[in-house]
Amino acid sequence: MTITSIISAIGNNRSIYPLLLRDCGIEVPSKIYITRKENQKESKQKANDATREKFIDEYATSAVWLGGIPLVEYFADKFIKKRGFNPKFNIKLFKEDKFQGVEKNISKFKNSAPEAVKELEKIKNNKKIYEKLIAGKFCAATLIPIALMGFVLPKLNFALTRSIKDKRKIQEKFKPAQSDITTFGQRKNIDVSFNGNWISNIANLKTVDKMAITDGGLTVGRVTTSRNKDEGAVNAFRMLGSMFLNFVAPAYIAKFLDKTANKLFNINVNLDPLIMENKEFIQVIKDNKIELPKSNSAKDLFEFIDSKQDSLFCKLAQSSGKIDYLENGVRNPLQYVDINDLANFKNEFESFIKSAQKSKNIDRFAKKAKFVKGGNIILNVIISSALLAVALPKAQYKFNKLVTGSYSDPGLKD
Repeated sequence: MTITSIISAIGNNRSIYPLLLRDCGIEVPSKIYITRKENQKESKQKANDATREKFIDEYATSAVWLGGIPLVEYFADKFIKKRGFNPKFNIKLFKEDKFQGVEKNISKFKNSAPEAVKELEKIKNNKKIYEKLIAGKFCAATLIPIALMGFVLPKLNFALTRSIKDKRKIQEKFKPAQSDITTFGQRKNIDVSFNGNWISNIANLKTVDKMAITDGGLTVGRVTTSRNKDEGAVNAFRMLGSMFLNFVAPAYIAKFLDKTANKLFNINVNLDPLIMENKEFIQVIKDNKIELPKSNSAKDLFEFIDSKQDSLFCKLAQSSGKIDYLENGVRNPLQYVDINDLANFKNEFESFIKSAQKSKNIDRFAKKAKFVKGGNIILNVIISSALLAVALPKAQYKFNKLVTGSYSDPGLKD
């Protein structure tokens, strides 16, 4: 994996990679450190308890949050396949329009993609069953992680703390008056109903969207399982802030940085950096041999992607997840094409080409654009990580102090 592909992955706010980097690599270690530091203002014992709880809570939650949805969906897809259906079918195709839909695709691709059409026909003839399977897959992929993260894990974590505190009290009660001092004068430490429209919407949610939903469920779970009202208030403050900084802020930060770069350097950096460094892409710009759809109309876009599969535009659109082609080069009849997303991709494509052609040196322009875009992505990660890993935990403990009058975690009150 190249540096550019890594930067491209963490710059895609519709994937889990930015979340993985921010959550496990930066946010969690910082939260644990700040938790210990703030609780030490009250006592070393509170700091030990709070650090242990935070460590278990954050890393176990991250494991379920980042891996739970893909794992559940993997087994759900296996189950759907055993029922004889293709789980990769996009349920939006049940809604027919002039250019795509189940009936339209069956008619259009019956000769060029007969195997895919057979799968389409089976799904069409068992629409209600398929919708229920997809709805069940969504519910399992979100409700199981929510139950584990929001209800099971906190209860187990709290139970461990209670057990340790109970043992500590028993040891304190029966310990001789001087037993806490060793012969060397050192203190001992004891650590111990479904409808088609709803299904169509949820079936097309990306993993990161489902993670946002599970985060909402996690917030409810953490508040309702809190050990007292103060802990519930602090948990609500922390979880709502985390949801905003994880799923809303990065997209706006990215837009701001890209617009700023465009104004400062007169460079369009909305394309993926992997496209900016594509040698074939740079060469066709130099040769002025770019083939593009005539317009952004659905008619022109569909005509182009179905007849110009070997064009660079279609190849890059496929690599960006805008279109899906079968091995024989035919557009996959099971997949829905988001025509608005494809039109926007074409606009960004054209804008970059025009800017590059106006420059004196196209190679230098492309390298500069890739560098600026990479810098924006890294800066976005730094800003959002700083907000998540430092600003939010600091604000949480200020809120905690305001609500409880103490710096220690309110759930650790005796």
